Order: sequence, then structure tokens, then C-alpha cells
Amino acid sequence: MTKDWINVADVERAGLEALEQGPRDYFAGGAGDELTLRENVDAWGHWRLRPRVLNDVREVSTRTELLGGPVELPVLVAPVAYQRMAHPEGERGMAAGAAAAGTVICLSTLSTTRPAEVAAAAPNGRRWFQLYAFKDAGVTRALMEEAIAAGFEAVVVTADAPPGGNRERDRRNRFTLPKELGTPSLSAAVGGEKALSIEETFALMNHALTWADVEDLASECSVPVLVKGVLTAEDAELALEHGAAGLVVSNHGGRQLDRSLATADALSEIAEAVEGRAALLVDGGIRRGVDVATALALGADAVMVGRPALWGLAAAGADGVARVLELLREELQLTLGLCGCTDGSQLTRAHVRRAPAVSVYSV
Repeated sequence: MTKDWINVADVERAGLEALEQGPRDYFAGGAGDELTLRENVDAWGHWRLRPRVLNDVREVSTRTELLGGPVELPVLVAPVAYQRMAHPEGERGMAAGAAAAGTVICLSTLSTTRPAEVAAAAPNGRRWFQLYAFKDAGVTRALMEEAIAAGFEAVVVTADAPPGGNRERDRRNRFTLPKELGTPSLSAAVGGEKALSIEETFALMNHALTWADVEDLASECSVPVLVKGVLTAEDAELALEHGAAGLVVSNHGGRQLDRSLATADALSEIAEAVEGRAALLVDGGIRRGVDVATALALGADAVMVGRPALWGLAAAGADGVARVLELLREELQLTLGLCGCTDGSQLTRAHVRRAPAVSVYSV
């Protein structure tokens, strides 16, 4: 089945068909009117490529290095909660698919599988851990230490939640997690076995998180700490000042603050502020290899994809995840060659330009 998919849109259709309405809307939906959800996708199309010609592109590579380790393509799997709600393989399948593609999985705090089980499912794969901060610092520390003990190489602190966004699809559906679905690491960290609801989970999170907390975390942590959820140059500077080893330009997939900047529109100013001083990633709306190339040209070191990988998982488990990543790798490799580049590091700001504005007089 996965061989019939020729682009991410094919995978999305298959993934959506595989899910019932509640889980489907949970994964697909955004906040409020879902303007940011849509603009995340559309904004990559606001850029145009400036290809260079007559370069030797007989051999084009998508390989790169990130946080001191190699990846076969600059596309990582973003953290997505409750993955066993999409497919029985859950996070284990996601990790296996990412490892098969030669890239990194970033495991959610709200994983339905414990970190050691994820590591066992893909022992040769690279793994990062997304961390929510909780009111009880001991809970936060326990989650982080469990992941590091299981071989996770970096901690990605989410800065744009809590509180949770206004997700109206879930409210209309009166959506609740399946009773058998839990987040075992979080339950263990809070001292119980009971599966926590989404509302109970957000109530436990630290609503008073500050840059000082990030600095403390970075100074204590034995692996690099990145900050996810940055949309402005000002916050990028603060992240670096407080010890972050990297940033993820993100608006939480359009699930938190509707009408916030699309990530493709926020990336340039953040790349100019960072100036290569830290790893820079971006997520949100990436559906094509040409989107990946645009992000690299705008200054990102790599991108993250959440929903595309999730649709692959929902439709075909680990094989579906691997196929999504291979489609993006193939498209990126072709785009690089057509731009006259033999690898992603050769893409620069000179390779992209904003598309001309549409005018009512343009008829």
C-alpha cells in the first residue's frame, strides 16, 4: 500500500480514513478558527526559489549533521502525543520508521509508551525527548532522567504550553481519551498508575515557567536542551542567553494561539538573530521536499514533521512513517539538484525570494 503513495497528501488521505472522528479531529485540528493551522501550510508557498544552473549535480546528498550526530535527511519526527490512539504500534512504530529513514524521533512527554520501550523498538535510531514542565519539579526531573537513561540525546522544552489552546473540534466531539490509553511515564512520575485525562495533565503543568527555569534546566541537564515554541527574534535571543543549545521555531502546529505567525513567516528573523550560534529547527505545515529546501535556505538546520508522520503511522504503522520520510527525502534531493546544489548546506538566503503580492489589479 505505501508504494502507491506518491506524496504526503496521499498519506494524509489514507491516515484520515484509518481514524474515527474523535481521534482524527484531535490530531488534525487546531485552535480557534484554525487560521494558523491553514497558514502554516500556505506560508511555505509564499516563497519562490531562485535556482542556479550549470552546476555538476550528478551526486546530490540529503545527509547532514545535527547536534553532533549524522542524519540521512534534515527532517526529524516532531513530538506527537498519544500515538497508540492512531495505531497499535504507537511510538514504537514511529521510532522504528524514523530509524529506518536514518533520522531522529522526538518523543512526547505524553507518550503512550515508556522511553525504554521506544529505544528497544529502534535501538540504532537517534532519539530526543520533548519535555513539558510540571508544577512539581520532581515530576519534571523524573521524566527527563528516565529519557536520558534510555539513551535520548537531547531534551526539547516546550515553551508555548500550558495553557492548552481553544481546540473547538475536540469540544464539539466531547472528545476524551480512550480509557485504556495512558501516559505511563507521567503516571509513574506523579506516583500512580491511573491514566490521566488531557485536562488532568494540563492542570499538573507549570503555568509559571520562565527563562530562569530554562536556564536552571540547561545547567543541570547532561544532554543539550532546546526550546520549542519560539516565534520571535526577541525570544530567540533570550533562549540563547539562558543556555539553550537550539531552538525550534514552532506554533504547536496551530493548536495553541490562533492567528499567531505561521512558522515560515517567523523563520527569517529568528535565523538572523541566531546567526549560527545554536541549532535551528522549524516545524509547522511542511508537506513537500521543496518546503524543506525553503526552510534550509531561510536558515534552518533541519525541519520537524508531526502530522505527516502521524498519518503514515495511522495508515501503515512503522512502514508508513518510513515511507513519508522517504518521500520527503526524494523530493528534497530532487529540489537540491534542480537548484544547482549537491547538499543542503549550499542553500542560502540567495536561493529564495518572497512571491509577488497578489493585487486586485493583476488581471
